[in-house]
Amino acid sequence: LPAALHGCAGSADFSGDHVSVPNGAYACELEVDPATGAVEILAFTGVDDAGIRLDPAIVGGQLHGGIAQGVGAALLERIHYDESGQLLTGSWMDYALPRAADLTDFALHDSGIPASHNPLGAKGVGEPGTIGAPAAVMNAVADAIGAQDVMMPATPEKVWRAIEKGAGR
Repeated sequence: LPAALHGCAGSADFSGDHVSVPNGAYACELEVDPATGAVEILAFTGVDDAGIRLDPAIVGGQLHGGIAQGVGAALLERIHYDESGQLLTGSWMDYALPRAADLTDFALHDSGIPASHNPLGAKGVGEPGTIGAPAAVMNAVADAIGAQDVMMPATPEKVWRAIEKGAGR
């Protein structure tokens, strides 16, 4: 191995007979400005079952990244075209992705139940945040404004329109 890879001792492949399925639960606390429809996330809490965390820093990064991606899907990310069909969000400059200012600190906890079907007891953690975060955020938006018909992404305009629609009932 090259000298720069002094920490790499070897590699191996493993293929098990059973899958190890992670799971988790997420809760989001947020505020909605009824005058503008703007959503501000105040707190985000999650409990994940990642099994044995072989490298806690990497697991934490996977969970944080997945949650950030899920929040982006729930509140920001939208493919937008003009009237002629021209894509307006075709670059990273134009596509709304979550920034640090769009997020809060995440309070993440671990249930720590080892996987029973692999020798390491580990489970995947790349997906739980991307699946659970949008549901937690959208349920919190629906609860905050008393409406169930807000579609992702819950942009300020969509949230404001849902508030106005509800006020007319």
